[in-house]
Amino acid sequence: MAVIDLNSDLGELAGPSGREIDRAVLDVVTSANVACGFHAGDRHTMVETVQAAIERGVVVGAHISYRDRQGWGRRPVDLDPTELSAQVTEQLQALDEVSRTAGTKVAYVKAHGALYHRMAVDREQAQAVISAMLAHDQRLVLLTLPGSVALDLAERASLGAWAEAFADRAYDADGQLVSRDLPGAVIEDADLAAARAVRLATQSQVEAIDASVVTVEARSLCVHGDTPGAAEVARRIRHALEEAGVTISAFAVQ
Repeated sequence: MAVIDLNSDLGELAGPSGREIDRAVLDVVTSANVACGFHAGDRHTMVETVQAAIERGVVVGAHISYRDRQGWGRRPVDLDPTELSAQVTEQLQALDEVSRTAGTKVAYVKAHGALYHRMAVDREQAQAVISAMLAHDQRLVLLTLPGSVALDLAERASLGAWAEAFADRAYDADGQLVSRDLPGAVIEDADLAAARAVRLATQSQVEAIDASVVTVEARSLCVHGDTPGAAEVARRIRHALEEAGVTISAFAVQ
């Protein structure tokens, strides 16, 4: 029987409406990637998101990024590995303090935006993040792209690591995500996203933007919390997975 985790990037949207969307998505997912203040969010949003996750039995993870609030963490940054490790440590400490105060802990790490994609191909940047994780808590788990440099380095360092796929993002024929700058990169059709999620969970396959079939081995599926109708897309995905007999279970232990 197929087993899959559902994760979402949360604590990124401002104001009461942002918290409402987060809570609706948290009703569906099993892992929450909580923004740590470098690309979005602040201590207040971290507190509220972590508390809402605890109330729903959702595992808490750190959604780390380059320090880039103006660019939402999506702009390329050339950062010295030592400085990157320091930035990662600062974010882990911030979310860890909030989590422990609330009665839980940070179980895993997922990078955001430019850092996420840089870690897939850049050994120095990936190693800087992994080193910071190991120094902070060797029990942390890394969530990253399948076949990435980061996944390989984590496994070599005996750091827990899992690959994820995206039900609501388009893929190129080489298995890479289509750039968000291109039309069709984000899939907003809930039924289409749900069908893709089931195929990913049960067959490890997804149809690429050129209609070719790509193999994607993943333990977790990301459903975005910052796209139009995010909560409805997440609900539709979970329902379709359960209807297909897929077990929904967190990949990391709280």
